[in-house]
Amino acid sequence: MRISMFTEVFLPKIDGVVTRVTRTLEQLAEMGHEVQLFAPGDPPAEYAGFEVVGVPGVSFKPVYPEITVARPNSRIAKKIKEFQPDVIHAVNPVWLAAYGVGIAKRRNLPLVASFHTDVPEYVESLRIGWLRQPAASWIRMLHNRAAVNLCTSGPMIDKAVAGGIRNVELWPKAVDTVGYHPAKNNEHSRSLLSGGRPDDPLVVYVGRMSLEKNLDRLAPIMRRVRETVPHARLAMVGSGPAIDELKRLMDPAYTTFTGYMSGADLAGAFAAGDVFAFPSTTETLGLVALESFASGVPVVGARAGGIPFVIDDGETGFLVEPEDVAGWAGRIAALLTDADRHRAMSLAARAEAERWSWREATETLVSYYDRAVEAHPRGR
Repeated sequence: MRISMFTEVFLPKIDGVVTRVTRTLEQLAEMGHEVQLFAPGDPPAEYAGFEVVGVPGVSFKPVYPEITVARPNSRIAKKIKEFQPDVIHAVNPVWLAAYGVGIAKRRNLPLVASFHTDVPEYVESLRIGWLRQPAASWIRMLHNRAAVNLCTSGPMIDKAVAGGIRNVELWPKAVDTVGYHPAKNNEHSRSLLSGGRPDDPLVVYVGRMSLEKNLDRLAPIMRRVRETVPHARLAMVGSGPAIDELKRLMDPAYTTFTGYMSGADLAGAFAAGDVFAFPSTTETLGLVALESFASGVPVVGARAGGIPFVIDDGETGFLVEPEDVAGWAGRIAALLTDADRHRAMSLAARAEAERWSWREATETLVSYYDRAVEAHPRGR
């Protein structure tokens, strides 16, 4: 099958959507499919052997400088005509991927769209709440042009349906259980993340540092944790527009900011922690929680968004009401002090991660492509 994929984010940016796109491209290549990818900014020229067409744009400053808002151009239509795709896949259509939705209509091509970012919730967190209703209407209109709409968690399916999006299906969760593994823990990673105190209990967060992640809540949570576990430390792995604000909030004596990590360093960071703290309330899935599971590290996460779809409360981690500081501190402290409970949850987390492969997730995706093609008026 020949697939033209449009995405709003791609390398060199690193986040859950980029990870899903790159892993999917790798699997599609192994399965013998052909893909062309349209991505904003200045991405690599190819990935997994497929052409990546960069679409110039402008930074979404000052709200979210890491995001490039692409400016679609006539080159896209030319590339589509040359490639002759069987299906269009719009990943998280808002701007560039929205152009992909339009291309599918103009060229009478089957369309699949996938929902990865709860944009209406994000604009509230980013303090531009006046965009909430226009964003919701725009996204609903785009998705309802697709034969199949995909969400990555059960709660997001419910939310999409409640928001008026039709033809919604589940794109299964998946995680790399080879790259992320308990054996990736090492002395260097533990020492780096603990600020040179590798024997102290260590709580880790990995991901983007921006307002919608609710990371400011970790400051009072960790103060409360240290009332029970005096030497508990926090490692913040990653970066983003809120990093300076977070550095002001966190106690520098017990907090380490590492900046962005990737590859073996990132795998080591995941495996080095004792507990992964995930306070975000806007996740559509929370891929980093699965990567933490694969690393044998239980997760304490917010009972919100797609996170309850990942964490089995009391088995692979704990779910806590987002603003319950005492509840957060109690769950984290329990995992830092109860070795038997921690070991049981660590083993359960790893076993859960091993259930979800990128190959099976991508095979399911291809079945949705087939459905869109077969349902299209022109057929194959």
